[in-house]
Amino acid sequence: MSESPRKRSGRRARGGTASPSSAPAIVPYITRKIPVYELVNEEGLKTIERNADTILQEVGIDFRYPPAIKLFKEAGADIDGERVRFPEGMARKIIQASAPAIFEQKARNPQRNVMLGGNHTVFAPVYGPPFVRDLDHGRRYAVIEDFQNIVKLTYMLPSLHHSGGTVCEPTDLPVNKRHFDMVYAHMKYTDKPFMGSVTHPERAQDTVDMCKILFGEDFVQQNTVVINLINANSPMVFDETMLSAAEVYARNNQGSIVSPFILAGAMSPVTAAGTLAQILAEAMAGMAFTQLVKPGAPIIFGTFASSISMQSGAPTFGTPEPAIVLYGAAALARRLGVPFRSGGSLCGSKIPDAQAAYESAQTIVPSTMAGVNFVLHAAGWLEGGLASSYEKLIMDADQLGMMQVLLGGLDISENGQAMSAVREVGPGAHFLGCEHTQNNFMSAFYRSNIADNNSFEQWESEGSQDAVMRANKIWKKMLNEYEAPPIDPATDEALQAFITRRKGEFADMNY
Repeated sequence: MSESPRKRSGRRARGGTASPSSAPAIVPYITRKIPVYELVNEEGLKTIERNADTILQEVGIDFRYPPAIKLFKEAGADIDGERVRFPEGMARKIIQASAPAIFEQKARNPQRNVMLGGNHTVFAPVYGPPFVRDLDHGRRYAVIEDFQNIVKLTYMLPSLHHSGGTVCEPTDLPVNKRHFDMVYAHMKYTDKPFMGSVTHPERAQDTVDMCKILFGEDFVQQNTVVINLINANSPMVFDETMLSAAEVYARNNQGSIVSPFILAGAMSPVTAAGTLAQILAEAMAGMAFTQLVKPGAPIIFGTFASSISMQSGAPTFGTPEPAIVLYGAAALARRLGVPFRSGGSLCGSKIPDAQAAYESAQTIVPSTMAGVNFVLHAAGWLEGGLASSYEKLIMDADQLGMMQVLLGGLDISENGQAMSAVREVGPGAHFLGCEHTQNNFMSAFYRSNIADNNSFEQWESEGSQDAVMRANKIWKKMLNEYEAPPIDPATDEALQAFITRRKGEFADMNY
């Protein structure tokens, strides 16, 4: 008896997580071939834009950074202490006069450069958690080894196009020095593009200086080699830490994601339309600041919007309202003419269980369909962003591979039409052995490396493993067989010398 089609198809067919025994595949970014889904009509978008202008003009935004106040005053804004009020249309005009609609972030491996904006989508891993979790050791504070491990795994996963930034907080290192080791990990253990430090302007400058060593000073001034995350202190406040970091990056021609961080009902109105107006106002104010610092500096309109439990105040994920906000904000970014960041694989679950899967799906699918250009937290997010999960990183990456296939749309080529197969097989037969099926066998369907589609008996005989257990085996094997991408030894030595020198210039600080 011949093998069944299921067994013959194997686990390496189209997509899936990277094979640990092979070099990581290079899929630098996604160019979508399907239309975006427009949830809000023209009238609704215009209403939100008018309301955002009203917020900017009547309510204003607090900028707790004197250099920002100075720039806005010179540009014609109404200044009242830290409060900046914008004449109608002012922020939009500043942005549209100089901000690029699309830009390229260079990686140290040019094959991994990413395009940000337009019809492109880039997936990046989780950002910011102080904890990590895995099946063997449970939940614990992250250390630098965890940070390096997640960078290595992200490098090996072809459905993640970007190394991200603070994939977890290495709490074993001093607060004021850990950024050196974090940025160096992105430079050393992967050749994908990455994000820089924003927790202090000096740390932003350290990031830029390290980039100059890695890429060359002239190259950095002429190209975008690092992007960063600048959060508004919602509602309607930008603080000195974020603004001073954004200023450093803008002056050096590096990209900023200006991203209101919203828990609707606490940091914005409870309604989607009210939240969207506030998001647009905050984002435009922050993006306008970067353009006043340096016209043409790359920017991304970002948003992180979640709902909350009105009973406990805890953030909730995977609910319909944040998806509606995401769709609306994506459309507003397109109308403004700048790239858009949002979404991810967000969940409130404490472990990578069914709740985590359902909630993550309800964020990553809208992210895909809305046309998000830079998807942060696309893999590994757990516990409302408090934990980075090794197993969920692998499980989410598998789903991202599926999203990539979906965004590829319908293949209408001669091979895609498959008329030769129909002619060869004819009525009453089957397609399993025909030439077209054999030629397309390995790439015809996405095959998950996480899902088990074998018989119950085979699954039971192999240990009755669930998806988390299978993911646990995959990430361990990947790390065991990881090989670092080559880096010029002189460059590596210069980076380490810079880090050693800078760390020696000031004392450790852990607060």
